[in-house]
Amino acid sequence: MAEPLPPPATAPLAAEALGSRLPPLVVAAERVAATVMQGVHGRRRAGQGDAFWQFRPYLPGDAVSRLDWRQSAKSDRLFVRETEWEAAQSVALWRDAGPGMAWRGGEGRPAKGERATLLLLALAALLLRGGERVRLFGLRRAHAGRGALPALADALSRQDTPPRDESLPRHARAVLMGDFLAPLEDSRAAIAALAAQGVRGHLLQVLDPAEETLPYTGRVRFEGLGREAPLLLPRVEGVRALYAERLAAHRAGLAAIAGAAGWSFATHRTDHPPETALLALWQALAPTGLAPTGLAGGVGGA
Repeated sequence: MAEPLPPPATAPLAAEALGSRLPPLVVAAERVAATVMQGVHGRRRAGQGDAFWQFRPYLPGDAVSRLDWRQSAKSDRLFVRETEWEAAQSVALWRDAGPGMAWRGGEGRPAKGERATLLLLALAALLLRGGERVRLFGLRRAHAGRGALPALADALSRQDTPPRDESLPRHARAVLMGDFLAPLEDSRAAIAALAAQGVRGHLLQVLDPAEETLPYTGRVRFEGLGREAPLLLPRVEGVRALYAERLAAHRAGLAAIAGAAGWSFATHRTDHPPETALLALWQALAPTGLAPTGLAGGVGGA
């Protein structure tokens, strides 16, 4: 029987310890913090401010008052003048806390939800160190500062919402962690809703290795942790190849959904070091050009 997830309030120490074992990530976080600190080499992004950043083509929905008529007169297109926003980025985090995430496939491995919680808080620790604002889906309060991790972990115990949040600011980034084994249409609807808000982000699928390899033999009875009906297979090894094929198709579907929305997708197995997934997530949230292959628009392992 799967063990329950650890109380999120006890996870900050583990998350901080994980961050401390990743000196390159800590150095990167400090470097990002130096670029986003207000008034000191702010990272150049579109938003509220006075300093000119760039011209971009006019898009439906843009206010006419933002048109730059001098630049537009130089071509047959309309252009909007964008200014620079020297402010920290808002990053919204979510991890699936459903019953299926409480499963583990063997002794000595963490439950999927336990690993997702650790990764979420470790990522939050790095983002907070880097001067970013971190918030949880469904909770409007944004956390900032290196000392905010305990409060964020406490708030995580109240996050029981689906991965939807209409209050997210338009330029926010999002990271969603879960097994994403529900029908693809569920994931498609959630990502499409966020993309329509102007939110871009990353999907991290967390799976136990037994969910990938189906290592069982003989007569096996599978019981769902949710409302799924039990399934009895007389020779489970006989369906292993078909199972692997369908899992690969499901994963490819998730990658396609993410890519169509401008999101990235990667996978993480609970028998792999959490540092690997944390490094990939951190680099995916770094300035353009630093994202690793696994999070740059395709399926990546972590």
